[in-house]
Amino acid sequence: MSVADILAQWHTHLAVERRRSPHTVRAYHKAAERLLFARDLAEWGDVAAVDSGMLRRHLAQRRAEGLANSSAARELSALKAFIAYARSEAGEEEAGAPRLRGPRIKKGLPRPVTPDEAVNLADLVEANAADDWIGKRDRAVLLLLYGAGMRIAEALSLKGSDLPLNERLQVTGKGGKQRVVPILPIISAAAADYAEACPWPIEQDGPLFLGAKGGPLSQGMIQKATARARKALGLPETATPHALRHSFATHLLGAGADLRSLQELLGHASLGSTQIYTKVDAATLLETYRGAHPREKG
Repeated sequence: MSVADILAQWHTHLAVERRRSPHTVRAYHKAAERLLFARDLAEWGDVAAVDSGMLRRHLAQRRAEGLANSSAARELSALKAFIAYARSEAGEEEAGAPRLRGPRIKKGLPRPVTPDEAVNLADLVEANAADDWIGKRDRAVLLLLYGAGMRIAEALSLKGSDLPLNERLQVTGKGGKQRVVPILPIISAAAADYAEACPWPIEQDGPLFLGAKGGPLSQGMIQKATARARKALGLPETATPHALRHSFATHLLGAGADLRSLQELLGHASLGSTQIYTKVDAATLLETYRGAHPREKG
């Protein structure tokens, strides 16, 4: 067994058996390679013997090289998976990863898209769809996220009985908490267009949004369609379906909505979850100031 053999087997396990994304495979492969060479490990048993102390020292060395908290957390996750796999390969009865907590990561601020970008994204997702009815479906879902601030899981949990979408819609969010969200005419029209074009029967007690074969629509399909559209529009990778909900909140706050009302609209259990949007709005304001103020431009 050599380092090359170990890395080749690890790569196959990730790419073929676990079907991880190419990006994840590359990152996990590089993390394992660094550990093997830094600690002079050449057998699965050597890797299996890596304990929390050795792993902590290895990560401390990586941090000394300038590794950021977020990158260190990702590397720790990769190495835990690698060591757990090594312990399984070494035949250990209780295979698992060393217990080691990762560094604290400061919660990043949501990055909202502009109103035009949100609408353009929904329109292009519709235009790019393989079938007309699928395009109408995806557009209706995205408009619910941006226009009503719904989570994608909430939008996909709507039932056929929710049609037609009226001015107010009762939504069940996290923890079974219910709230009422306002529905704009453009959203109602989009949902109606989809329902009329859908080739599958939409049952009253079944899901409103259906997949290509008539089953429940998965979040992954909306995420993939959005990823293709944002790339064509030149939008950043942060322009995800969930970012549309962030944008809904940020734009309402910028237009004068108070935090308590925003908390109710978003379905947050605590006001603290909503207060992050005050930081987002301040960040947006500062960016606008820096781009427009004569002193900043000079």
